[in-house]
Amino acid sequence: MKKLKEIFECQRCGYCCQGETTVSLDDNDRRLMVQALGVSEDEVRAKYWRVNGNITQMKIVDGHCIFYNHGCTVHSGRPWRCRQWPLHPSLPIDENNFTTIRESCPGINQHISYDEFCAVLGAIMDPQGIVHC
Repeated sequence: MKKLKEIFECQRCGYCCQGETTVSLDDNDRRLMVQALGVSEDEVRAKYWRVNGNITQMKIVDGHCIFYNHGCTVHSGRPWRCRQWPLHPSLPIDENNFTTIRESCPGINQHISYDEFCAVLGAIMDPQGIVHC
């Protein structure tokens, strides 16, 4: 059986945490984050989340996710999209996308070929195309 560590092992470098946008949080993401932080949901909402109608996202501070501080400070409670990144189902579709992401993500095995990467990724994805890291 192919293993996730053959293609990726998060280095907690924060490259994926940079930018002026962040991911939306679903109900489970919010629950896990509150649990990981060990404070009330109201406290987490006020301090860490940007809520706009039905959309909840993590706040951005100085061009990065509010939880980034030389690594993810809520790693055990990070959203599923963060858990999945960079092993997105779109990677096997476009070799250029794979190459670009591999160059910016030190967690991706830098010595694996595109075809090998795709074979392992395909073997560890669930039927919905999600990789559970």
